[in-house]
Amino acid sequence: MVPFRKMHGLGNDFVVLDARDRPLAVTAGAARAIGDRHRGIGFDQLIVMEPPPAGADVFMRILNPDGSEAGACGNATRCVASLVAEEAGKDRVVVRTIAGDLPVERLPGGLWRADMGPARLGWWDVPLAREMDTLHLPLALGPVADPAACSMGNPHATFFVDDLDAIPVAEIGPKLERDPLFPERANIGFAQVLSPERIRLVMWERGAGMTLACGSGACATIVNAARRGLTGRSATVELPGGPLEMEWRADGHVLMTGPVATAFTGELDLARYAA
Repeated sequence: MVPFRKMHGLGNDFVVLDARDRPLAVTAGAARAIGDRHRGIGFDQLIVMEPPPAGADVFMRILNPDGSEAGACGNATRCVASLVAEEAGKDRVVVRTIAGDLPVERLPGGLWRADMGPARLGWWDVPLAREMDTLHLPLALGPVADPAACSMGNPHATFFVDDLDAIPVAEIGPKLERDPLFPERANIGFAQVLSPERIRLVMWERGAGMTLACGSGACATIVNAARRGLTGRSATVELPGGPLEMEWRADGHVLMTGPVATAFTGELDLARYAA
């Protein structure tokens, strides 16, 4: 049996496995089975903590409910950082992912601030299928059009809308995720700018669907909103699960501040899920 933690950041929920002391063979099939909310445990992402490489405190591997691997997950980064920091008695740790190193620090009030790295703005960074201006993509479907795109270690496109409640996210999200413009698929954000300091956001996550919160999506949203002059370089991004405080620093790095929580702990039979 393998111990696990069920954690979440603003309702964006994770099954966290610890493979630092013993390797765990977590296949795509096992991830899909564990992620089944009716027959498994259920998660937005499966997180595997692996031994720390040089220069980091832990390596974090991220698997989506469809078994695909993701390069970044902001809410999970805070969750994993909080575990490692508590173990080590530290207020600052570095979480390494396949997309790079993410420093995280403890703040008062149970909050954690993650440096999610620089926003990548080139069409090849996202990536997109062909050369174009990432500030205005030639993409429309139903009531949405003209998104902006960037990479936060994973591909994001943000549609800015006047009335978020009128957008059929569950209907158009999966179609936009798989549009030929995105050769690696994309996370799709639907954002309503309420003021220069406040944005409402609903995300359709690549490989996961609608989630209560998406940290990398909030990062992409503040970057794309600021690039279009809709907000300044900092704002509160209000997701269905709660708010994240966002800042796009002058050096291009995006800072994300929010809470973490453990819902419960347990054990799972990894071999049974793999079968």
